[in-house]
Amino acid sequence: MQKILGILFAVAVIGISTNFAYSQEMGLATFQETAQVIVDRSISQNVTASITLQSTSIQEIRIPAELEQKLREDEMIKAVVVTNQEQCVLGVFDESCIMINVVRDPDAKGIIEIQDAAKEVAMPYIDEINQVFDTEAKLHSVFVHSDDASNEAFETSGVISGRGMISVVYTMSPEDTNAMYEKISAILIPKIIRDGDGFYEIAKNLSFEENSKMTFSIIPLDSKSLLQLKLSVDYPNEASTISEFSPLDLLKTDKISRSEYFSSGFYPLNSIIQVVILSPEDEVISNIRGDIIPTQIIDNEKIPTDISKDGWIFDPQEGQRIQGKYIFGEETSISKDKLKFSIGDVEPVQPETSEESLVVVVIISIVAIAAALFYLKGYRK
Repeated sequence: MQKILGILFAVAVIGISTNFAYSQEMGLATFQETAQVIVDRSISQNVTASITLQSTSIQEIRIPAELEQKLREDEMIKAVVVTNQEQCVLGVFDESCIMINVVRDPDAKGIIEIQDAAKEVAMPYIDEINQVFDTEAKLHSVFVHSDDASNEAFETSGVISGRGMISVVYTMSPEDTNAMYEKISAILIPKIIRDGDGFYEIAKNLSFEENSKMTFSIIPLDSKSLLQLKLSVDYPNEASTISEFSPLDLLKTDKISRSEYFSSGFYPLNSIIQVVILSPEDEVISNIRGDIIPTQIIDNEKIPTDISKDGWIFDPQEGQRIQGKYIFGEETSISKDKLKFSIGDVEPVQPETSEESLVVVVIISIVAIAAALFYLKGYRK
């Protein structure tokens, strides 16, 4: 027994030393690229594929520092959204929108007073926002959001369209998505990122699709703002038709590559592929072509025990809301065949867990766990 314990102790010491060196090499960047596909069989029956570029650094997504600070320090402002989504709120047709989302003034009584109070909060910012984005948006309406069904379905906090949120809506002439995305990304995204291909290149190509739309959001946080540029494509009424699932087919590419912006170091958690499947009935994932990464449970989240490996993390793998994330590990690109799987009621084959994996779970790096928790849980905004 003492001999066995001695061997385990030696393995643990070696593992901890290795993990310490490994965690020192791993980088965590403020810039993140995410490819997401949502299969919504519960509400819209649509499939939505999107690319999101986000950062909390105004050097990586460039907005004036003074504007960012003013928005963040104004406790009434919850988000600024620039979009060409059709009908950004009820009553808007065939126009692009700038929405300044504010919280309801508790002292305001009645709908007119509530709307007037919201306009007073938003008015000081619209001229500067127009200047930043080279737009000429004019006041259209003030919309009081009365429900948060969408936020409940997708587990967002409601800063965009939650109950009690008020959108002061400014509208402007509509633009084709490809023209608007090219213009906005040229303003916001530095050349070093635009020239680095990666998910940005996929988004640029997707912007030519018929049902593509773009949205840019500024979401003030405590000490900085979350800046998100999103390009999405809707596939109406296709959710029920999918049994063999290929995320990259919906993103119109055979291969997805990480941005060369990350080439200077090891940033395994800054490029993520995510799938979400919503269904009124229990579904299960099976026939997974790629690898499944060994995980352990931290704060009710599955966290990979080795972030140098590429593969899927499904959490959960079955039920009415299935979520999967694919991380690249040390790979720089992934082909579409490695991302395919089936959706249905077929029982999946569970990967075996070896004793070696159990040892790795015991000695996993604390730094890697913390990083994975931060990036894989994501911003619930």
